[in-house]
Amino acid sequence: MSAPYADALAGAKPLSHWLDSPDAPAPSPRLTGDTTCDLAVVGGGFSGLWTALLAKERDPSLDVVLVEARSAGWAASGRNGGFVSSSLTHGLGNGAERWPDELAELERMGLENLDEIEDTLRRHGIDCGFRRDGKLWAATEPHQVDEIRAMCDLAAANGRKIDFLTGDEIRAQVLSPTFLAGAYDSEGYALTDPARLVWGLREACLRLGVRIHENTPVVGMREASNSVLLATPHGRLGARRVALATNVFPSLLRRLRLYTVPVYDYVLTTEPLTADQLASLGWKGRQGMSDMGNQFHYYRLTDDNRILWGGYDAIYYYGSGLRDDLDQRPETFATLAEHFFTTFPQLAGVRFSHAWGGAIDTCTRFTAFYGKAMSGRVAYALGYTGLGVAASRFGAQVMLDLLSGRESARTRLEMVRSKPLPFPPEPVRYVGVELTRRALDRADHNGGHRNLWLRTLDRCGLGFDS
Repeated sequence: MSAPYADALAGAKPLSHWLDSPDAPAPSPRLTGDTTCDLAVVGGGFSGLWTALLAKERDPSLDVVLVEARSAGWAASGRNGGFVSSSLTHGLGNGAERWPDELAELERMGLENLDEIEDTLRRHGIDCGFRRDGKLWAATEPHQVDEIRAMCDLAAANGRKIDFLTGDEIRAQVLSPTFLAGAYDSEGYALTDPARLVWGLREACLRLGVRIHENTPVVGMREASNSVLLATPHGRLGARRVALATNVFPSLLRRLRLYTVPVYDYVLTTEPLTADQLASLGWKGRQGMSDMGNQFHYYRLTDDNRILWGGYDAIYYYGSGLRDDLDQRPETFATLAEHFFTTFPQLAGVRFSHAWGGAIDTCTRFTAFYGKAMSGRVAYALGYTGLGVAASRFGAQVMLDLLSGRESARTRLEMVRSKPLPFPPEPVRYVGVELTRRALDRADHNGGHRNLWLRTLDRCGLGFDS
């Protein structure tokens, strides 16, 4: 690591800025002994908490038990950038490629879902720094200017408003010499403190009567005559219905394990900026931001005026590696620091307070998929690929619809009824992921040109959009 970045990163805490908080609640008692319930939810991140909360709001008499292997929000839900996107399809381009006839309806449903999240936070008094300041996209390479124009046109064709910004216009919003053009989505994005959102949803669930057991991993699941039995180290849970919200972790349904792989994402946050440093950015609107690269950065201001800076490297470890020691990757932190100071040279001398990583689940269509098993008693939603803060609420609604056995506008969607292609086994999986990652990097630095490998993936419906 070169000296300037070593100095900037020296002393950065190796944990999520969001989770480094005295506000973290004490864990609920683990499950001991045997019990039963109407609905068991496995997983205490966004997906599981939304499922439990919505189930109780639909039917307050329902007995709901949520079990979490560690503590609520300890994994991806407490380590992400806090971008709350209305997109249910991982971006307009990905949605248009896969479900062009449904895209306008999916965009409408996504905005409705975002509105309902805001309403839920208001009704339950959840203070998580939720702000609907929108999002800016920045073109940092000449070919990306046309890509931004195309995104704005696609949005307009599907009932959405994303405004194109010239270079001068985006630099008037946030000042960086790297910005050549931009776009602004004023309606489809919010920002939040994701850990406080998790903790607020958890508290709302408890107030509604959800029984939560943390430090309770589920080690087995089998179908019984009229229920599903979940085995944990210290007790058993029998449930009429089960919602699986484990996402990146190996599914209790073994047949799903080839459909997702864990990919590690890494993040930095700066120390709080001074008033002069903030003024040098001109970031008065406090919008979330990302650039338009295939390997893109996402960044934002926190409530205490740090800059959160993440993305770019998305690392897959051979054999679907999923271990705590992979949360730290010094070479990626150095790369992120270099890119940060290239984007904001006026912040030279700023130091980073936190450096962390964590795994997200991705699938071959880069957005969530859904289904049910065990005679309709088990439902699942997984594969959010980093855009699950809001979409997990939609996924929770889908799981509850599927478990009810009733058709809905959500379950009629082709996006909900279809499945992605599975990943191949190792070593083909690792080779394919690495070939794709390197080809995307070359495309970013070669005028956006997609080589033969990427064009082949495009023809197979596997082309990566963002």
